[in-house]
Amino acid sequence: MSVGTSSAPGAQDAGSPPAASRPPGDLAGLGIDPDMLPDGLVVADEQGRVVCFNAAAERITAVRARAALGQSLEKALPLEDLEGRRWWQLTDPYGGLAIRVGQPERNLLLPGGREVLVSARYVRTRPTGPLWRLVVTLRDTEARRRTERSHAELIATVAHELRSPLTSVKGFTATLLAKWERFTDDQKRLMLETVDADADRVTRLIAELLDISRIDSGRLEVRRQPVDIGAAVGRHIQAYVAAGQPADRFLLRVQQPLPDLWADPDKIDQVLSNLLENAVRHGEGTVTIDVTATASPREGEDIGTSVTVSDEGPGIPEESMNRVFTRFWRGSKRGGTGLGLYIVKGIVEAHGGTITVGRAPGAGAEFRFTLPVAAPAYLA
Repeated sequence: MSVGTSSAPGAQDAGSPPAASRPPGDLAGLGIDPDMLPDGLVVADEQGRVVCFNAAAERITAVRARAALGQSLEKALPLEDLEGRRWWQLTDPYGGLAIRVGQPERNLLLPGGREVLVSARYVRTRPTGPLWRLVVTLRDTEARRRTERSHAELIATVAHELRSPLTSVKGFTATLLAKWERFTDDQKRLMLETVDADADRVTRLIAELLDISRIDSGRLEVRRQPVDIGAAVGRHIQAYVAAGQPADRFLLRVQQPLPDLWADPDKIDQVLSNLLENAVRHGEGTVTIDVTATASPREGEDIGTSVTVSDEGPGIPEESMNRVFTRFWRGSKRGGTGLGLYIVKGIVEAHGGTITVGRAPGAGAEFRFTLPVAAPAYLA
């Protein structure tokens, strides 16, 4: 254990006041082992000497607890800001204003230039009294770096996906403006239809980005209305048939009676569109859609609605199934942003539902999402 202790019965940590005089939140008084904490914890006493240096602090700083205990905080934890200034001299926790309560989290540098996230709490025996304990928490920056890498990857993906349709739009419009009289009406129509399709592609990508932002921040709004889920699936199938897919490629089975479903119709259409597009583009054989009544995923409700989309293609490898709903996952390299299923999961969960992926009876992929009926209170 990284905190100095005594083996004598009833002994207290060196430098600690009697238990009756300890401020609220003292770890020893709560019986909490600092080594069990996920973040680095360094505690200095009223003289600025380290009395606690937990295991996470050892891991983050690469400093042994036995070397840090008893040392001055500045020597045990020699932090600098990004401008090279010695942090403890700059902030002067022991000699500064007595009304200060701590330091907010910020990036600081350990010896060797390694970044670490540091925050501090000033513990006083009484308001505006002298500092009794300086509690410092340390966090590795790896999680933040992963987030930054994810954002950079998102920007790169968006830039790549925007480049192609915008290049097409620019090329066709510039050609039409420069040589309008040289083209036949059919050629003009073809180019304008291409521009229109590429503009739709850009619009969809922007909508996906907005959805991701709302999902990540927990601000995705759901405007519930009565939804006929069987009819919604039927409309998507009709659109595929109109676009040239054979009608016998789709099999829709709707169990009756279904409970009344209250959901956001636009977002449910978005979910169905993504799942059916995946089945059509990446699957093979018949695409089967089953709509059934099932147990509700929401506690306190008895019944919900389940939609299962399956195909007869090669399916998804077992080792990839836990990554299907993450950003940028692609089942193949045949284009796409890899954001669709991430958005699908966010929409389903915003409705209070669940979504799973597995292997279909015909060996293809099977996606199943379940929604609570979520009837408004005045209809109950």
